Amino acid sequence: MRKKSLLVVTVLLVMALVAGCSGGQEATNEQSSEQAQQQEEELKVGIVLSSGGKGDKSFNDSALRGLSRAEEEGLISNYKYLEPKQVSVVEKNLRFLAENGYDLVIGVGFMQKDALTKVSKEFPDTNFAIVDEVVENDNVASITFKEHHGSFLTGAFAALMTNRDEIEGINEQQVVGFLGGMDMPLIHKFELGYTSGVEYINKTEGTNVKAKVAYAGSSPDAFNDPAKGKEIALAQYNAGADIIYHASGGTGGGLFNAAQKENHFAIGVDSDQDYIAPGFILTTMQKRVDNAVYDVVQSLKNDNFTAGVKEYGLEKEGIKVSLSGLAPMTKAALESGDITEEQADKIREMKEMIPSEIKDKIKKIRDKIIAGEIDVPNYLEQNN
Repeated sequence: MRKKSLLVVTVLLVMALVAGCSGGQEATNEQSSEQAQQQEEELKVGIVLSSGGKGDKSFNDSALRGLSRAEEEGLISNYKYLEPKQVSVVEKNLRFLAENGYDLVIGVGFMQKDALTKVSKEFPDTNFAIVDEVVENDNVASITFKEHHGSFLTGAFAALMTNRDEIEGINEQQVVGFLGGMDMPLIHKFELGYTSGVEYINKTEGTNVKAKVAYAGSSPDAFNDPAKGKEIALAQYNAGADIIYHASGGTGGGLFNAAQKENHFAIGVDSDQDYIAPGFILTTMQKRVDNAVYDVVQSLKNDNFTAGVKEYGLEKEGIKVSLSGLAPMTKAALESGDITEEQADKIREMKEMIPSEIKDKIKKIRDKIIAGEIDVPNYLEQNN
């Protein structure tokens, strides 16, 4: 009887062991299948930067921040960026990414329009996106911004500030400046928005602010010439300007240098630049390229990528002019040690120096632009 009992127990143990091993194998197979499926769904994104390359503290760095965020949140497995030194190699870079199986290929900047138009036609099954231009192909998302709205707000702010000569760094001349990079329609869109903002304040406040305008050149090199930027900025400061807004890419570095030298102010563009010259850059007309790039990656991950124009404006802070506290990029610079706490305090003190009534007026102007109560002229539409 005892032997039979032992035999039954032994058989049951063996059956349980076999069943356990079998169940474990099924679980392993299921897990492997899930892992394989996940690997298949992982996205690779390639991006071709504009001529300023990585480290421009502007457009390109903002785009890369969007991809870094997407990678950190698990939307993509990895991304690759290419830095063409000349416009002539952009097409080659875009084609390389498409040929190597990248699920999304992004071109940064208006100068990539022709190349991306051509390459996206050659690879109809690949998704493309372009920043700051429109390509009307069925597989291209075109990311654009209402720069004229942000520039109008910036012009209004500069015009209000230049009348406050009790502030150190502001003189009695009532002159502001604009520094453009390449003399071309897109940058004229910034310029017209800015000067229109100045004119709006003159009309509503009864002031007589003048705006000086200059461009660094007529070729793409004009976006990466800080020496020329400094030369133009010094000339405008010496002619009475105390605040200069730029839309000039890397050329703006020369403006920031000149602002510190002359103890006047600058206004940055594209990506938060407040931290580059702490205490001298009043604000930045931010184009949230990082958010736009992140959004297009997220749409692909969620399987709802669509071609066509995606325009970002003051609504939902696609365009932003921050007049209080530390902007996100400045906070990141502080955390990484790129600026010290003392430098961060200079930025905080400068923002606090901006009169509250000016901040209130800018907020009201912003709200009116969003509501359509202020019609901001668009150079591209006027000269189409």
